[in-house]
Amino acid sequence: MKLAHRVEPGATVQLADLDPDAKARFDGKDDARAEKQLAADLGRLGELQERLYSEQQRAVLVVLQAMDTAGKDGVLRKVVGPLDNRGVQVVSFKAPNAEELAHDYLWRAHARTPRRGDMTFFNRSHYEDVLVVRVLGLKPKAVWKKRFDHIVAFERMLGDEGTRVVKIFLHISKDEQKRRLEERLDEPDKRWKFDVHDLEMRRRWDDFMAAYAEVFARTSTAEAPWWVVLANRKWYRDLCVARILVELLEEMAPKYPAIAVDPKKVVIPD
Repeated sequence: MKLAHRVEPGATVQLADLDPDAKARFDGKDDARAEKQLAADLGRLGELQERLYSEQQRAVLVVLQAMDTAGKDGVLRKVVGPLDNRGVQVVSFKAPNAEELAHDYLWRAHARTPRRGDMTFFNRSHYEDVLVVRVLGLKPKAVWKKRFDHIVAFERMLGDEGTRVVKIFLHISKDEQKRRLEERLDEPDKRWKFDVHDLEMRRRWDDFMAAYAEVFARTSTAEAPWWVVLANRKWYRDLCVARILVELLEEMAPKYPAIAVDPKKVVIPD
């Protein structure tokens, strides 16, 4: 069952044409089929991640991008949280600090890519340098336009060295974002999440949608694809992300390493 939209290389994606309320053929979060599918996928994901970790040959980098409130943290709790933390890292990128600004813009991302055997999740990423930098005019067009080719080459290099890259955009509607921002203000236990900076980003919604469309067209490749997850419904968002990761790892087919002894000949002393 196709749950999310994979962006084919060079394809033009207009986010306005994709309904963030979509839920495939499920009735809702209490649909027994959806619950069963998510439970099965999380179990399978845990098994495959353990194999990847034990194999110690390849790695996975998952890039999570979204507009504010779309649910990156929710995905990290619900989908990534159950995984074995020995082989999982989460990296949250904020505005670059002085040390990071003293290097090229990809330096801080490259330094946090996964070791062999690991899965690393970027909560925001090097793509901020062709999104926020573009929309807020932090660099001239002549500078950020070149970065699409840099990023494709960077991700190709990671792939050549054994790191599979998958990029996921959590797509919510502008109306849903408004509802979630209002919820943060209304509920005391969520109020701490509210940031007035989010309102400035919201005012530039259309500019961000245009920026994402170019990101997808310029940087979705066969080896490092973009997926658009329809994320107004949180349960469906989690279902989609889990399925994407399971399919990726099943394609990689990691295997437990062989041991150097014959288990049948090993006698455990009393």
